[in-house]
Amino acid sequence: MHPMLTIAVRAARRAGAIINRGSLDLDKVQIARKGPNDYVTEIDRNAEQAVIEVLRDAYPDHAFLGEESGHIPGPKDKENEVPEYQWVIDPLDGTTNFVHGFPNYAVSIALLHKGVVTQAVVYDPARNEMFTATRGGGAFLNDRRVRVGSRTRFSDALIAGRFPSVSGSNRTGAERYYGLVDDCSGFRRLGATVLELAYVAAGRFDGYCGVHLKPWDLAAGSLLILEAGGLIADFEGEQTWLKTGNVLAASPKIFTQMLISLKQ
Repeated sequence: MHPMLTIAVRAARRAGAIINRGSLDLDKVQIARKGPNDYVTEIDRNAEQAVIEVLRDAYPDHAFLGEESGHIPGPKDKENEVPEYQWVIDPLDGTTNFVHGFPNYAVSIALLHKGVVTQAVVYDPARNEMFTATRGGGAFLNDRRVRVGSRTRFSDALIAGRFPSVSGSNRTGAERYYGLVDDCSGFRRLGATVLELAYVAAGRFDGYCGVHLKPWDLAAGSLLILEAGGLIADFEGEQTWLKTGNVLAASPKIFTQMLISLKQ
């Protein structure tokens, strides 16, 4: 395992221990709202701080981008320039699931080198499943190599996603995704994007479609999918998904069919 990935795994396990302890007594967890259906807890903040402490101890010159902490530049970084090394962290993706006691959430850590994801960890502490990837080195689940699914027909595919709410302020344009849902074998929304992307890499889902996502939702999962033999792009098939937050990810043959469905 790459030395940087080893440190990231250690950081993810540290955060996972905090999450697991918090899950044992949810009534005592302090919860606040960041927006509609968007929660943050003391567990999110404590887990992110634990991740940063582990990574900073090993790499004091690196920058950070965390869901809760925002951008933390490295000591040698120059303003308006892409950091040489930046860790992108989601300490608890699936907070709504967590506060309801639904064990479907994960820690996500990715390392970007000059803007390119080179290391990735997605850790599910409830199931003790550790998904890892190093660019050029393959994708793994608990040290076992994983590959994207082998299904070739979209009508047989199990798809995950996050679309605009049909009842919220973003409902305009939601109909664009109806065909995608209707034409596949089944659609799931688990409430934890980083896990859904990891599941695509492991072949548990055949594809994923998401909108309005953040870099910490996508960075680690994107490398897992690529290293597992999958494809990832925006809705036009271009590589702007990390900036736009609109993403398609799937095994190659399913990806092509999903892209065609969205464009119809």
